[in-house]
Amino acid sequence: MFTGLVEGTGRLTGRRRTGAAGKLRVDTALPLEDVRPGESIAVAGACLTVEQVFPARRVLEFHTLAETLDRTNLGARPIGALLNLERALRLGDRLGGHLVSGHVDAAAPVLDVGQKGDDIVLRIRLPAELAELLIPKGSIAVEGVSLTVARLIDEAFECRIIPHTWEATSLHELRPGDPANLEADMVGKYILRRQALSRRSGGVTAERLSRAGFE
Repeated sequence: MFTGLVEGTGRLTGRRRTGAAGKLRVDTALPLEDVRPGESIAVAGACLTVEQVFPARRVLEFHTLAETLDRTNLGARPIGALLNLERALRLGDRLGGHLVSGHVDAAAPVLDVGQKGDDIVLRIRLPAELAELLIPKGSIAVEGVSLTVARLIDEAFECRIIPHTWEATSLHELRPGDPANLEADMVGKYILRRQALSRRSGGVTAERLSRAGFE
C-alpha cells in the first residue's frame, strides 16, 4: 500500500523480458541501505518487487510480470526515462495523499500541458473504464503521484499541480502524447462494486427486510 507521495525519482537504465516476466533496472539517488530484496516499491505508480539492491552503486533491480510491462507504460518507456519511486506505507506513517495500491488501471495519453497562474494544468485522456470512478475534487494517482481531479471535460480530466510537485517528480517530463499510468481511487472501486452486486441481487426490498426481521 502506498500514499501517492513520491519519495524520489530514478532513471530507467535497463529493461529485458524473460518469457512471462521481465527485469527493470533503475538508478536512483535515494538511500538504499535499508532496502531489502522482496519488498515492494511503487515505480511510476506500479507496485514492483525488489529483486536486487546495489546500495553503493545506487541501483535497484525489479522483477516484473509481462502483464505489468504490457498494461502500464513501463514496457515502452525509453531508457533514461525519469521514474517516480515510493516505498510501501508503514503503519503509523502520515497519510498525506490517498490510499494507492500500486495496481495501475490503465495508461492513457497526455493531451495537454498548460499553466494557470503558478500551477501546471495537466490534461489526460479519460479511459472509458475509469469514467465512473472519477469525480471533481476526487483523487487519482498519475504516474504514482496523488493528485486531485480539478475538472472533467468530455473524455478527459484535468489536474492542477503545484510547482514543488511538478519539479520534484517525473511529471515535469510529460509531454502531449506520452502515456501516463493511472490508478483510480480504490474507495470508489469498492463503492461501484457494491452497487453492481446490489443491482445483481435485486437490492433492498420490503420482502428482504421482513425476512431479515425488520418490521
